[in-house]
Amino acid sequence: MLADHKIEKMPEAPAFRKLLGPSFILLGLGLGSGELVLWPYLTSNFGMGIIWAAVLGVAMQFFMNMEIERYTLARGESIFVGFARLWRVFPFWFILSTLIPWIWPGIIAASAVLFSEIFRIPSNLLAICLLVFIGLILTLGPVLYKTQEFFQKSILIFGTPFILLLVFLLAKLPDWQVLASGVFNFGYIPAGIPIASFLAAIAYAGAGGNLNLAQSFYIKEKGYGMGKYAGRITSLLTGRSENVDIVGTAFRPEGEELSRFKKWWRLINLEHGIIFWFIGTLTIVLLAFLAYMTAFGRGGANDISFIISEAATLGQRTFPLIGRVFLVVAGLMLFSTQLGVMDTTSRILTENLTLTSERFFPASSIRRNFYIFLWLQIVLGIVVILSGFNQPLVLLTLAAVLNAAAMFVHIGATLILNLSSLEKPIRPGIFRISMMAVAFAFFGYFLIKTILGFLA
Repeated sequence: MLADHKIEKMPEAPAFRKLLGPSFILLGLGLGSGELVLWPYLTSNFGMGIIWAAVLGVAMQFFMNMEIERYTLARGESIFVGFARLWRVFPFWFILSTLIPWIWPGIIAASAVLFSEIFRIPSNLLAICLLVFIGLILTLGPVLYKTQEFFQKSILIFGTPFILLLVFLLAKLPDWQVLASGVFNFGYIPAGIPIASFLAAIAYAGAGGNLNLAQSFYIKEKGYGMGKYAGRITSLLTGRSENVDIVGTAFRPEGEELSRFKKWWRLINLEHGIIFWFIGTLTIVLLAFLAYMTAFGRGGANDISFIISEAATLGQRTFPLIGRVFLVVAGLMLFSTQLGVMDTTSRILTENLTLTSERFFPASSIRRNFYIFLWLQIVLGIVVILSGFNQPLVLLTLAAVLNAAAMFVHIGATLILNLSSLEKPIRPGIFRISMMAVAFAFFGYFLIKTILGFLA
């Protein structure tokens, strides 16, 4: 049985600029899958009429992520602990629904294909080297959260303006009209579009799968709300050990304490709204738009060769160097995303392993178990690549469909948890409940449609 929450005072909320960070990580987790590969793949093959679904996907994930943040802000523990309090079977589910979808190394395989186009190194060998390099970065970084935040911020701060510049250099008035039409073309699904790929792209319009739930880890380690009283995972080799207790700390939601919570809630909605929703929507739409302008109508591409074609067209329309820079930026985005995925999935697996039995897997072993899971996933990824099952688009689509199923489960579970375990003054209101219900129904509908398509 998990211990009851300790009771402490809700900390004062800091200045807004000091809150920036966790949403960069979550946004970075989606850059190398939905934003850079799946949506550009779809728009380069089926046009901009479907981009409404990407905009809707990011909006739904905003509300999902905020309900995840709500729980950790109030309880100072990850939402996985809350799920375990709700139902003891949940930790086993989250281990399986994280490990199975994410052992397919589609993101790093795509990164390797792009880098191999530049450096002429075999992509399989390069993918393996990049996986090992990710393991070394995460093993040697003193504080894992800071390592993640640094990488994702750096990529976004450079990559997003670069993409924006390319769009404004290439787009003509008719292109902008097509884009505007697609954003408001709600419900349009073109004939012939693979429903599995469409569902995959919607699931990855943001982080996707159980990765959304990891937002609770990052706001806890950033010290949001009651997360101030929790410890962080540090490197076994270069970091100073911190006390990591999976059981969180609650507060009494009344008077001054409740006012502080409400201030935190306003600030973190603003932080997530600006970084995840606004920048995320802008990035996903612009990358899809760029692919449409450079690759649409040139014959259907069934792999990520459209990105290479996109880079060649960019070089022809601007300067040859621009096409090469685009490949480098795209490769780095994919690498950064895979790094984030490895860190996040290892955290999820480690904490849920402890939640299955703290007697056999105590909280004191979390740091060690994190690195075991990290290198286990790297080894499994290498095995998948060496087995010959290494087509990036196939791997990404497979992982995304599995992750859509995981999202369907955790959306419902998060809403039930917040309505049943949080005190009435800090529970979600009718609007937030409605948005979660819409997301639950949306993923449920497309998941059933995808399964029926596979069975037909």
